Amino acid sequence: MSANTIVLPPLPYADNALEPVITARTIGFHYGKHHQGYVDNLGKLVKDTEYAELPLEKIITGTAGVADKAAIFNNAAQVWNHTFYWQSLTPKGGGEPPAALKARIDASFGSVDACKKEIAAAAVAQFGSGWAWLVLDGDKLKVVKSANADNPLKAGLKPLLTVDVWEHAYYLDYQNRRADHVAAVLDKLINWEFALQNLG
Repeated sequence: MSANTIVLPPLPYADNALEPVITARTIGFHYGKHHQGYVDNLGKLVKDTEYAELPLEKIITGTAGVADKAAIFNNAAQVWNHTFYWQSLTPKGGGEPPAALKARIDASFGSVDACKKEIAAAAVAQFGSGWAWLVLDGDKLKVVKSANADNPLKAGLKPLLTVDVWEHAYYLDYQNRRADHVAAVLDKLINWEFALQNLG
């Protein structure tokens, strides 16, 4: 999808499908206002520029770390991060990963529980706004965190799934209880099938 046709992609489920972990009210603000805002801002920022016809990933890698392109990077990365995040969640998620993914998780972390603990620790420890990611680094799975709009694409890592810990992702439902939100997401919503698809 090139930037001149960037639109807010549809949610992969109804706005109340993640309740009670994430309410329709939170989705309304998070998806309908924040994600839409990044899409709108990016469209304005890249209009009539060299980035106007590029896919999001190329905009992100082409503007990462370039001081006078920070606004383009931030909005492009946040469009990408949020689209990826919605797919990282699914109603009736959590549980046991598919066998092929479970084998890779066991090899890298020792167990699914250990992997979830590491994702939760990264999400809770992220100071301020940001993300916790399960990524493929070479042939090993690992957990990384990123601040603000940053994402693993910038570091050449392959994202498998993510947990959003910007306050707008959880504050209406959990207030300051970020750890409770993260635990509920990992136990009930995390989309292991999506991670397996990304593993290739």
